[in-house]
Amino acid sequence: MTSRNSAVVLGHEQRPGTTRTLLTAEQGGLVKRTVLPGGLRIITEQMPSVRSAAIGIWVNVGSRDEVASQTGSAHYLEHLLFKGTKTRSALDISSTIDAVGGEMNAFTSKEVTCFYTRVLDTSVPQAIDVLVDMITSATITSVDVDQERQVVLEEIAMRDDDPADLVHEQFSKAMFGDAPLGRSILGTVENISSLSRRSINGFYKKYYTPDRLIVAVAGNVDHATIVKLVRKAFNQGGFALDGDEAPYVSVKNKTKVLQTGGFVKQDKATEQANLVIGVPGLDRADERRYIQSVFNAALGGGMSSRLFQEVREKRGLVYTVYSFGQQFQDAGMAGVYAGCSPKNLDQVREVITNVLDDVAKNGITAAELSKAKGQVSGGMVLGLEDTSSRMSRIARSEMNNGYVPSVSEVLDRVSAVTLDEVHSLAHQLWSHDRLTAVVGPE
Repeated sequence: MTSRNSAVVLGHEQRPGTTRTLLTAEQGGLVKRTVLPGGLRIITEQMPSVRSAAIGIWVNVGSRDEVASQTGSAHYLEHLLFKGTKTRSALDISSTIDAVGGEMNAFTSKEVTCFYTRVLDTSVPQAIDVLVDMITSATITSVDVDQERQVVLEEIAMRDDDPADLVHEQFSKAMFGDAPLGRSILGTVENISSLSRRSINGFYKKYYTPDRLIVAVAGNVDHATIVKLVRKAFNQGGFALDGDEAPYVSVKNKTKVLQTGGFVKQDKATEQANLVIGVPGLDRADERRYIQSVFNAALGGGMSSRLFQEVREKRGLVYTVYSFGQQFQDAGMAGVYAGCSPKNLDQVREVITNVLDDVAKNGITAAELSKAKGQVSGGMVLGLEDTSSRMSRIARSEMNNGYVPSVSEVLDRVSAVTLDEVHSLAHQLWSHDRLTAVVGPE
């Protein structure tokens, strides 16, 4: 398998002032990309059979771009961009979308921030105007910073009350330490309490620049029309779409793994013990990610998976058990989560360990491989039935790889996975020391 070099793709095909068809309608959907002067990318997928559109503005910045003293800034800023602009109040922003029956939200991850909405196709101009106004013209007043501070602190408290979320954070912290990938996206109580308006506004000005932005739209839309609407909205917002600045390409040094084996526990008075067992995984550019998807489905991706059958169906030890893989630009994690009665923790851990030992040594069966391929393929296709999923797919592909594969290409990659490839990856991942994180009662 050959690896696509994102730097080559970005350098050759994404010159400012260019428009390119990435996929044709015959390949499953007409996908086009325009790069405006200044590096702003606009990517659309035309879906003429629907009467809606999903619009997302994706910012190439996340919690891992923060220095330690800024921890939580990317997520805090996400909240603040809903608080008002030079021409709209917070109520104006929400009312404009509500008035056309739309939905609007946002999220922050380790590597990206996204603001998105879904509306009727006739309401696309209003939706683009609102989203771009938020991105370009947020006021971020001291009053709003202080008011939203308590909201973010409440979100941290809510996370701390959910041991299933908390155990994943403890696992990441143990694996990566005080490196950006090991820190919480939400930040800490201490950091959020001390972040100033000046600091957050500085973060906004530094990272919310045209070269870091992708506007992605999927639905009953015309690409040229979307480009005109986006260009107009950004010009009104005062963003200079000129010059020959190319789209930003993130380059990260390999994140060091602090801890690969061992046991960490956070005592918490909960009814269940929450457990994660994991190892370092694949990074985002690793071509074996398709193999990992198939392996993950067989291991713990559904009710017929090995883990679900062994831990829940045969022994009745848990309500929830699943496996997961998380990929970043320069690192990754693979793991298993389970929640169980504290008295059964040792037994659950033993059963999971036995399953992992077996797949590391023997791989999976041909029947499991076939079933897992069907699950991954079917889940992907069914997940692309709506405009929001399509919008997210083209945006992530563009941001991560500068390349949007057709659905058929992805299905072919999944179908080509072999037993030997799964066994090799399972052995590489799970035959080494495993890190265990637990949140639960003493």
